[in-house]
Amino acid sequence: MARKRISSHSPMEPRIGFSRAVRVGPYLAVAGTAPIAADGATACPGDVYGQARACLEIARRAIEDAGFGLDDVVRTRVMLVDRDSWQAAARAHGEVFADIRPACTFVGVARFIDPDWLVEVEVDCFRA
Repeated sequence: MARKRISSHSPMEPRIGFSRAVRVGPYLAVAGTAPIAADGATACPGDVYGQARACLEIARRAIEDAGFGLDDVVRTRVMLVDRDSWQAAARAHGEVFADIRPACTFVGVARFIDPDWLVEVEVDCFRA
């Protein structure tokens, strides 16, 4: 099967050796998506809900760039540095996925590579 890489044009992609998303046949994996604004700064500093929305928007663009849609999302992972803030991230997730309802996991992590990031989101898609 053909392998297609989807780029968000982040300068980190070639440095680290990753793609925003990779499509192989009917499967699409969207990498851990951090709340990075268009100018490269952290989106919505200090705001878990705003950062979750930013992550989900970046992921949505990658999904659409790969030729998939939100209806193809089968699994999401929401990673938080403060597990007690899960409801703010869940609100953002619910606004995007209320009707789709993918399998979803919320996980607490010690930290991200940028201390201003409060949340990251991963997404898996499948199209039969």
